[in-house]
Amino acid sequence: MPLKRRILILVCAVVLLAAIGALAVVRASSRADEKNRAQAGGPVIAPGAVSLAPGDGGRRIVFRNMAWGPHRDELATTPAAAPEGPRTASGVSCLRFHSAAGTGICLQADKGAVQDSYKAVVLDARLKEVAGRPLAGIPTRARVSPGGHLAAWTVFVGGDSYAGTNFSTRTSLLDLRTGKYDASLEDFAIHKDGKTYRNADVNFWGVTFAADERTFYATLATGGQTYLVRGDLAARTVTTLRENLECPSLSPDGTRLVFKKRVSGLSPDAPWRLYVLDLASMAEAPLAEERSVDDQVVWTDDRTVVYSLPGDFGADLYSLPADGSGAPARFMTSALAPAFLG
Repeated sequence: MPLKRRILILVCAVVLLAAIGALAVVRASSRADEKNRAQAGGPVIAPGAVSLAPGDGGRRIVFRNMAWGPHRDELATTPAAAPEGPRTASGVSCLRFHSAAGTGICLQADKGAVQDSYKAVVLDARLKEVAGRPLAGIPTRARVSPGGHLAAWTVFVGGDSYAGTNFSTRTSLLDLRTGKYDASLEDFAIHKDGKTYRNADVNFWGVTFAADERTFYATLATGGQTYLVRGDLAARTVTTLRENLECPSLSPDGTRLVFKKRVSGLSPDAPWRLYVLDLASMAEAPLAEERSVDDQVVWTDDRTVVYSLPGDFGADLYSLPADGSGAPARFMTSALAPAFLG
C-alpha cells in the first residue's frame, strides 16, 4: 500500500476515534445534566435541617436520596409513617449511610480531576463531622452500633461486585469511645472449626452490631466459601458459625439475623435469596422475596426488614415481613441506605 494511502487511513482513524471520544463525553455530560433536573412525578424535596437525634421530630427515616434533581445523593428525611411524602434534604452527600443513637456514618466521594477518592465521615446528631478516615476503595457497606459508639464500613479494594469471586474487600472498625481504629478486620484472630485459621485470601464484609457494643456479626470469605462469623471487639477475635451466609443484619431484639444466601441454580449475576436465621436454634428459613437482593437489610422493628432493589432512578426500597410470611411491598422510590430513628 502506498505510503500516502497509509497516512490517510491513519489520519482518518485518529479523527474517527477523536469523534467517538468527544461524543462519549457529550453524552456523559448530558446524562449528568439530566440527573440534576427533577423528574416529573418524583418526590417533593426541599432543603432544610436534618437531625439524627433520637426523639427529635418523632419516628423518621434518614436515607440517601436517589431522586434526580439538585438534591440527588444527599441525606434526606421523611416521617416513617409517610415514607413517600415530602422529603427534607440536608445538603450532605453520602454514597453509603447508617445511623443510630445520634451518630451517623457517611461514606463519601471526593471528585478528582483524574480519579475520585473516598472517605468515611462520622457525623453527630446535627450532621457535623466529628471524625474522618480515608478509604482504600469504593464504599459498599456501613453500620453504626445500637448505642452509637461503634462504626464499621466495607469498601471494595479490588472488583466492584459480590456476585463473582474476583474481588477483594476491606472492613474497618472505629470505636468512638476511645478513638481506637482497626483498619482491617483481617488483623483479628480467626477461629474456624475450633482452630486458629490463617489464609491470604481472607475477606470480610457486612458488619452488624449487637446491643452490648462489643459483639458483632459479619461475613468471612475464604477458600471459595462464605461464613457467618461472630466477632468480639475486646478480644479481637472472630469465630465461624455456619457457611453460605452474607451481609447479616441483626434484629433489634438480638435473636435473629436476616441475610442473603447463594442458592444453587440461580444466575451467577443474581445468585441470592433472603433468609432469616434464628440464633438460638441456628435454624434458617427463606423470606418471601423471590428476586435476588444484593443489599444488607435494615430492620424497621422486630417484625419487618427493608432492602434495596434497582429502580428507574437508581434504587427503590422494599419492605418484607421477617418471619417468611406476606409478600414484598414497595416502601420508598428513589432511596437507598435507610436508617430508622426515633
